[in-house]
Amino acid sequence: MSRPVLSDQLESNIPGLYVAGDLAGAPVVKLAMEQGYQVATRIAQELGAPGGGLDVLIAGAGAAGLNAALELQSRGFRTLIVEKAAIASTIEDFPEGKWIYDEPVSRPVAGQLWLKESTKEELLEQWHQAAAGLDIKTGEAVTAVARITTGLRVSTTAQTYECRRMILATGQRGNPRWLGVPGEELPEVHHRLYSPKHYQGERILVVGGGNTAVEAALVLAEQNQVTPNQVTLCHRGPEFSRVFRANSQRLKQAEASGRIEVRRSTEVKSFSPGSAQLSSGNLPMDRAFVLIGAEAPAGFLKSLGLKLEAEWTWTRALWLLLSILISYTIYGVKQGHGQEFWPFRGWGYHALSFFDKGWSFWYTVLYTGLMTVFGAQAMKRWGFDKKDRFQIARYASLIGFQWIFFFLIPEFLFAWAVKYQWVGEALAQDPNFAQNAWRSYGLVYAWPLFFYTFFGAPHQVWVVWGATLSFVIIPILVLFHGKRYCTWICGCGGLAETLGDRWRHLAPKGSAAINWERMNIIVLVAAAVITVLMLGRDVVHAFAKPADWGIVWYRLIVDTWLVGIVPVALYPFFGGKIWCRYWCPLAKLMELFAKAFTWARWSRFAIHADDKCIACGECTRYCQVGIDVMQFALKQQELNNANSSCIGCGICVTACPMGVLSFGPVAATSATKLVQITSKS
Repeated sequence: MSRPVLSDQLESNIPGLYVAGDLAGAPVVKLAMEQGYQVATRIAQELGAPGGGLDVLIAGAGAAGLNAALELQSRGFRTLIVEKAAIASTIEDFPEGKWIYDEPVSRPVAGQLWLKESTKEELLEQWHQAAAGLDIKTGEAVTAVARITTGLRVSTTAQTYECRRMILATGQRGNPRWLGVPGEELPEVHHRLYSPKHYQGERILVVGGGNTAVEAALVLAEQNQVTPNQVTLCHRGPEFSRVFRANSQRLKQAEASGRIEVRRSTEVKSFSPGSAQLSSGNLPMDRAFVLIGAEAPAGFLKSLGLKLEAEWTWTRALWLLLSILISYTIYGVKQGHGQEFWPFRGWGYHALSFFDKGWSFWYTVLYTGLMTVFGAQAMKRWGFDKKDRFQIARYASLIGFQWIFFFLIPEFLFAWAVKYQWVGEALAQDPNFAQNAWRSYGLVYAWPLFFYTFFGAPHQVWVVWGATLSFVIIPILVLFHGKRYCTWICGCGGLAETLGDRWRHLAPKGSAAINWERMNIIVLVAAAVITVLMLGRDVVHAFAKPADWGIVWYRLIVDTWLVGIVPVALYPFFGGKIWCRYWCPLAKLMELFAKAFTWARWSRFAIHADDKCIACGECTRYCQVGIDVMQFALKQQELNNANSSCIGCGICVTACPMGVLSFGPVAATSATKLVQITSKS
């Protein structure tokens, strides 16, 4: 679901209202506790000292809410927790005896709330003891929030409170999702499983395709029961693609032994006393458990006035128009004097030129400055804050390549190399080399991203280097590092990874978004055809008209609109990798190399997962190329360049709170196992 829009300090768009826990991206108990502690510390610093009334109202008596309340109370602040259900209701809903882990083990427990590896019952006992000293009102839900002079006025189902600050720690599970079929309100149809051992010798239907449903079916079908249940598991899909690998194996064993009957591609039509009508026929049953997830509380959050990520409003639409206008101006003026886009034709380039430097130069300065400033922020976010050396090195590489190869060399060092003959006397005195500093972009930009290396009467140095870069160096890099060129070297990808980083979670995901990636094969073919036409024009003096026509339109459509205007304008709305993902011909060429190396099992690039995935979705959320990484992690399936368009940024590895993911070589498995296209995911 879309999360609330939050500041770095977890404050919402409503001043004084903070969000912590699962709603703020802390999917495990220890991290939710940590956020509760951090928000409490922040509020204590803001308030300075306790006031005369209620200092902080906390909505939600879970890990984040309880830990925040304990910390604030220890500092002398008056707090109140309102909870619509029960204390630690999410954990209360777990099956009996479920084990709670204190992952990630590398991070210490923050705050005063107790946490150790334990059973559900032991954890709840400790938490109830801690809650005994807090002011908690259960069965009371927040209904409205309003700003007042002294802070916030919070309305609940019971009364209205005035407080100086508020912490929203209600989680994002919401209410259990219903099928919406006749008879679902019957007393024998449940939407939670509390005590599976209480059910003996019954005909039980479990509905769902996730881990909760599979685990419920398995525990209800346990062989050590006095009178075993007859369990049927019904799933509307053809396979259980969203379950942990261990659960999948256990389900296969239970199905093979006859302990569970599994009905795939089957939907529930209705319930009636003693039976369920399925799309595959009538099924006699004594009890049913509909475990198909929970409704995200988007409606509740919006009713409080919180802004949600990717929520389209008229203000967001205006920002989109402004973003397009800015991008259109920057790139439309960059075309050169007399070639500017309307309404800048004839004056725009000069208007943005200063100190005897044209707008092209200042555009490069702006580009490099943006990458440096926002690259430093991204390096802090993913590198220093996460203590991840990989991300520190990656962002340092991106910024370094931009400064050296895409700014200093073409704008300054090339001219100095010619002037002082660092390149040798012959090249320094050859006008075909010395007067074409712009070709130095081809030192790193490979064909077909920068295909001007090969035509327009280039010096042979550029031709040899361009061919070596594109067809020797790039394939070797792909062999060992996949498509990491996009996230370690390329300036186009660099802007997306730095300026676009703050919006990476908005990258389109799903089968439709993956299918859109086929567009870059069209750009690759167009680049190849135009390259051939231009070489024909320059070498054999043929195809002059189609070559000239082709290069004009390619520069306009690809080099201006698809590289610059459209993707950069859409960074704040669809993430940063729009050009790289959907249109970049070099990305497609590297993908073809990578697929071939992976098929042959030569590739040294893959992402592997262990068995600790908790299905929190953080890896998928932050993937800029829209890969459903969680599906690979759940099944412990290798993610590589035969089954995904992974660019090796490693953010999924860094973002995982459980340390599930890691880089490694492609496993020596059959090619059929390597290629499991993720369009369904």
